[in-house]
Amino acid sequence: MARSGGGRRRPTLEMVAERAGVGRGTVSRVINGSSQVSPRTREAVHNAIAELGYSPNQAARTLVTRRTDTVALVVSEHRDRLFTDPYFADVIRGVSSVLHERDLQLLLTTAQTEEEHKKIGDYLSGSHVDGALLVSVHRDDPLPRRLEEAGVPVVHGGQPHAADRTGGVFVDVDNAGGARSAVRHLLDIGRRRVATIAGPQDMSAGVDRLTGYRQVMEDAALGVDERLVTAGDFSVEGGARAMERLLETGVDLDAVFAASDLMAVGALRVLRERGLRVPGDVAVVGFDDILVAQHCEPPLTTVRQPTVRMGQEMARLLADVVIPRTGQAESIVLDTELVVRDSA
Repeated sequence: MARSGGGRRRPTLEMVAERAGVGRGTVSRVINGSSQVSPRTREAVHNAIAELGYSPNQAARTLVTRRTDTVALVVSEHRDRLFTDPYFADVIRGVSSVLHERDLQLLLTTAQTEEEHKKIGDYLSGSHVDGALLVSVHRDDPLPRRLEEAGVPVVHGGQPHAADRTGGVFVDVDNAGGARSAVRHLLDIGRRRVATIAGPQDMSAGVDRLTGYRQVMEDAALGVDERLVTAGDFSVEGGARAMERLLETGVDLDAVFAASDLMAVGALRVLRERGLRVPGDVAVVGFDDILVAQHCEPPLTTVRQPTVRMGQEMARLLADVVIPRTGQAESIVLDTELVVRDSA
């Protein structure tokens, strides 16, 4: 009997089995990646799938394998930051490249408020993903602990804050070492009254970069004038406000180490508005080496961190070690590199 409406019947598992000349169970084993199928049979099934345009029912497959083939990337910032800060774009690019190679899907979401963290925690704990990557986690963020208690495999992008460390694995850069190289460079070019615009102190990156600054100033027997220490939020406007605060103290300064390139851009804008020459009056060094650092006026001396690679290592660690539990997962710390340009 002909189908009404002229619609095309959706291919089924049974149709694939008939086309390939095998049983339904064999088709299921091929789809689920079983090694108990001969190469010849596997090829016949894949050919039948391609010819019919068959798409496995993901929900049914999940019930059988207990895998969703989906990984969540949670950025604990306002969604606007996700699209304005190049750091996140690079991390996403690195994560995506690895997940694509492993045929895994990426679920990208942001969470900033307590309510948003609760909602995403409920969702991720409900077997909707195989694991999660957490980026830009702040102190007292409830999500890491919630996922740990639910048994969700997690890799952190950046070391969790000291007050909240739960023993989870992470991929980070040598934030303190990068900061030390930046401040040493400023001292090497003859600057002595070095201020810093630190990152948020409820994040390990902000804490560690400030620690690196303090270590070099103390080691150089210059000490730290607390009036030359302020903090921003890793944004351009945060850097501008911090630079204003430094200048309003009235304390003489001849250099600024900003804990992110975006904050350095904000600082450069304020210095220019105040009629101060960079680097003549005030030398400036940033941290990140995002694209805008090359096109500032003047081009920005900065600390390069391998952000794309950071995303790649996070995804690799989660997909290849943490989710399948193929071995002891070990955290990774990547090196940084000082890039000297005209601002210092």
